[in-house]
Amino acid sequence: MTWYPLDTGIVLVGALSAVACALLGNFLVLKRISMMGDALSHAVLPGLAIAFLLTGSRGSLTMFIGAAVAGVLTAAISQWVSELGQVEESASLGVVFTALFALGLILIVRGADAVDLDPGCVLYGSLELVPLESWNVAGFPLPRAAAPLAVACVLNLGFLLLFYKELKVSTFDPALAKTLGIPARLLHYVLMTLIAVTTVAAFESVGSILVIAMLIVPPATAHLLTDRLPVMLLLSVVLAMAAAVLGHVAAITVPTWFGYADTSTAGMMAVVAGLLFGLAVLAAPRYGLARRVAQQFAVTLRIAREDALGLLYRIEETQAGVSAAAVPRLLREALGGSSLLNHWALRSLRRAGHITRADAEYRLTDAGRATARTLIRAHRLWESYLTKHLALRPDQVHAPAHRIEHFTTGAMREALAGDVEPATQDPHGRSIPDEPSAGEASAVQ
Repeated sequence: MTWYPLDTGIVLVGALSAVACALLGNFLVLKRISMMGDALSHAVLPGLAIAFLLTGSRGSLTMFIGAAVAGVLTAAISQWVSELGQVEESASLGVVFTALFALGLILIVRGADAVDLDPGCVLYGSLELVPLESWNVAGFPLPRAAAPLAVACVLNLGFLLLFYKELKVSTFDPALAKTLGIPARLLHYVLMTLIAVTTVAAFESVGSILVIAMLIVPPATAHLLTDRLPVMLLLSVVLAMAAAVLGHVAAITVPTWFGYADTSTAGMMAVVAGLLFGLAVLAAPRYGLARRVAQQFAVTLRIAREDALGLLYRIEETQAGVSAAAVPRLLREALGGSSLLNHWALRSLRRAGHITRADAEYRLTDAGRATARTLIRAHRLWESYLTKHLALRPDQVHAPAHRIEHFTTGAMREALAGDVEPATQDPHGRSIPDEPSAGEASAVQ
């Protein structure tokens, strides 16, 4: 891969647009109105077309004013349709932005000879061409498209810094914001206006596709990684910049693996942003899929271990020995679960010192017996409770008691014992064990 000064200009413009979008997109994600970003990025199109038709100018100020007006109208009309039409907010957004986007396309097509707006440019951008029109700043060629994007970044950052507390309160607790006199609706419209202006600033260079991606994907990725708003804002900016840099690198390298010269940089930036989101979905420390799978497996393994302890305790009660080889089979027959899971549970119990294997038999240690007694006590107390208070037959109480026993705390066992007192036997005539003393082994870790 060969890196040219033109590549630096492309990455700079892409990073500026990504950061400008990500800063505001955090609040769309937190307000659960991510669709608004998509709506605004499309609905500003008639504002651009009308502004050009009225003034004949494609200057930044003209475009910004047209976009701002269209953005505010989109937010206001969507709110009006939702409230007066009594339809879901996402449905009102869908109605408004598709209608306005279609109107914008009609205006462009009808005035195609006079309107210097290319629908393809609006949708896909021309990021690869931005270095061709540059300014010389301190001996360094700076793309002209970077200027409006830098202004958008400064405006968006300034807005967040000035109204951070108000935005935070109105985002997480609108009722409290209203009580405190915070103009939540005004802040909402200002936010929509800034999103519209940012969209226009990025149209010519990156197009609406990348704008939509950067408004939502980096903030959504950051939200998977943290629950703290300041950290989320910082992470979304870092992720947006990473997507811009890695996206351009991928655009000029990955296609060569398949015999092509390159591909759309803006499109590849959006793809990389999606890949980063996918990684967060898999590996986020708190909400990631891997973490949830690990937690679920830990719970499943704990239940399997407790089931094994309960089975060995019941075998001891009958004073019937059972070979070590038969225990996994008995577990599978009595409690279900895979052979591999039961094998892991037994090995884990041996390592924890809750069971031993001697004379070709599994036996409970003192610690394992105390833990099993706690589990069996919870099970039989639940059976007694269900029989006494819910009038279930004895043959109906085992399955629900078996599900609940694994999540019964000491305080719950004490309350159950008080509810079924003076019962000393469960509905099947088996004795209810006493609570282990404080000096005996604790629960399975």
